[in-house]
Amino acid sequence: MNNHNTLDASGQTRRPHSDQWYRLLTEGHAPLVRARRVFRYLPSAPRCKMCNNPFGRPVGRILGVAGFKPSRKNPDLCTRCCDAVPHGGAEVDIAVLLADVRGSTTLGEQTPAADFATLLDRFYAAATQTLLRRDAVVDKLIGDEVMAFFVRGISGPDYRHQAVRAGLELLSAIGYGRDGGPWLNVGAAVNAGPAYVGNVGGAVVDFTALGDSVNAAARMQQAAAGGELLVAAGVADDLVAHGSRRQPALRGPRPADRSLRVDHPETSEEARWRTTACTASVACTRVSWIRTRPRPAQ
Repeated sequence: MNNHNTLDASGQTRRPHSDQWYRLLTEGHAPLVRARRVFRYLPSAPRCKMCNNPFGRPVGRILGVAGFKPSRKNPDLCTRCCDAVPHGGAEVDIAVLLADVRGSTTLGEQTPAADFATLLDRFYAAATQTLLRRDAVVDKLIGDEVMAFFVRGISGPDYRHQAVRAGLELLSAIGYGRDGGPWLNVGAAVNAGPAYVGNVGGAVVDFTALGDSVNAAARMQQAAAGGELLVAAGVADDLVAHGSRRQPALRGPRPADRSLRVDHPETSEEARWRTTACTASVACTRVSWIRTRPRPAQ
């Protein structure tokens, strides 16, 4: 394994780059990919964020004997992924998805604590199930927010499209476009670009993604209204091929100044997507459900 310390444009030392990590993240590691696809069908959460190994009972107890128990360095990773995989990482292209509950502070104040916790657990479960189906790395479940990233070596060559589809499916899982409407007010965003991915930290290690592309996704997510998905232009333009352009107001750097608005045909009898792609901090695509007619009774 070769680790390289590189310098950025300002002459500052970057995080160590590992050739082994680069191959894992871009070319894939067959045993890891197979394990993720098997483990995602086994109950239950919490899981190793790298290989999807379930820590919850009853399967987690059995797999723990085989070394898939929570690591002492980070309980979000199993010992095999945290201790066996080397420290460091590599800068690779990824797609990042963030989803956030809108108005969660007010909701928490107006809802009994136990009921609010149950609602967030339901949100986490819906997000996790949706993301795992799309081969995402579920990075964080914090407070009222979910973050996941998609990289070629783990999520497949279609990883950017996977991120966009996961965002759409997550909104659908929350209830947007369905009879009865959403049971929670959620906005989301997808961005893509280079990021440093790997095991970072010292005594406590975390498998995560860091970089401007992640920060830009966070700013986009803050601009998304409930029921909307903002997708950076260039991430999956063929999924939003028709539309007009606009520029939203986002905080932070503004490397782009174009936007795209797309109205999709009806996807079902009761709803259709209204999609807007925009470029502010980054180019983005807004997607929201529009009710058109109720679904006939079965």
